[in-house]
Amino acid sequence: MSDTIAAIATGSQVSAIGIIRLSGDRAISIVDSLFFPASGKPMRDSESRKLVYGSLRDRKGELLDLCLCTISRGPNSYTGEDTAELQCHGSPVVLRAVLEEIFALGARQAGPGEFTKRAFLNGRMALTAAEAVADMIDAESVEYAKNAAGQLSGAIDQKAEDIYSALTDISAHYHAVLDYPDEDIEDFRLAVYRDTLAQAIQTLRALMSTFERGKLMHSGIPAAIVGRPNAGKSSLLNALLGYDRAIVTAVPGTTRDTIEEKLRIGSVCLRLTDTAGIRDTEDEVERIGVQRSRSAMERAMLVIAVVDGSVELTDEDREIISAAERAPKGIVVLSKRDLGVNSGAVDTRLPVAELSSVTGEGIEELEKAISAMFPVPPVPAGEILTNSRHAEAVKRALDYLEAALEAMNLGMTPDIVLTETEGAMAALGELNGRTVREDVTNRIFQRFCVGK
Repeated sequence: MSDTIAAIATGSQVSAIGIIRLSGDRAISIVDSLFFPASGKPMRDSESRKLVYGSLRDRKGELLDLCLCTISRGPNSYTGEDTAELQCHGSPVVLRAVLEEIFALGARQAGPGEFTKRAFLNGRMALTAAEAVADMIDAESVEYAKNAAGQLSGAIDQKAEDIYSALTDISAHYHAVLDYPDEDIEDFRLAVYRDTLAQAIQTLRALMSTFERGKLMHSGIPAAIVGRPNAGKSSLLNALLGYDRAIVTAVPGTTRDTIEEKLRIGSVCLRLTDTAGIRDTEDEVERIGVQRSRSAMERAMLVIAVVDGSVELTDEDREIISAAERAPKGIVVLSKRDLGVNSGAVDTRLPVAELSSVTGEGIEELEKAISAMFPVPPVPAGEILTNSRHAEAVKRALDYLEAALEAMNLGMTPDIVLTETEGAMAALGELNGRTVREDVTNRIFQRFCVGK
């Protein structure tokens, strides 16, 4: 018998629809105590995955809501257990009242990610797919959401499973020959499996090559807007965001600390930092802000060097442009286009964009230029590694297989080669949850929302 869990699966704000989910042996019987279909037929007699209209009442029989209900019977449900879902009107007060009635009938509050955790533990999905559920919820770009959907459908898990299966065949053949010498089993020859190991190595290398892009998809690209005081940095931040996030005045040094915001440009998610104007100053507070600006510039994957295009370039402008050139990616923005700019005065290998944060001219061109710096790799959705745990497991499996192939090429005995391949199998088992430790599993699901 599994205990029955319940939770509100939608947000805490007022909405058109609010959903309460239950899973466990008593999920359907609890719903039958509170939900009364208009047809008069109880939910225990209803078909799985069929929406039913009816009234939702408390234990005293008083009406709480008119809503929809659906059930799914285990093992053919999301969690692998009997489940029920009440689709109510989205009043947080009503949802909480319904949940209290459910608890009074024997269910308990579900923990973060417990529905998906049960799906994993009951064999309904691999661990990579379970983690993709949380990634779908957290997605801040279409690209990331598509990749998470691909992982949910098993893109990475299938690659790992194919390699695991091939390595299992090698190990099974070796041990069969070793344990049953009198049986009519084909002799074990390592050379037969050379191509199998080489293909597995190639697959894992290709997977690992996507991780740098995956990290940027997951966390966003760290970007810094830098420039002299009053160059137009804060105005640019506000123009890109579409609202006034930073204070803009004609007084130099208005921005004294870094301001961070997330911004999506095309398929690119930027962690955008507006920095204090870079200059020599005697003001202690402003000097700390300038130091933070330089630190943000050093950490950034993309540096947007803002130069006041309406005045002559200064040595400080040239220093800032040089810093942008040293960054992994950089672009120069000549601001105040509405006042007239002299683009020929800028000598740089970086792309140059002219814009006006006041009129909006040039903003679209800047966004296109930034998006072009971070093209989407030609990899099918779902096959980009975005999770550090996945990347670590893939890297260990790859290291083991490269060691196995090297041992084979050096003519070492089969048992040495098999030791390495079995290490790779253990690493791949951690990837899809076949051999993952309980504490790791618990930590993974703690990042989920309650009700998922």
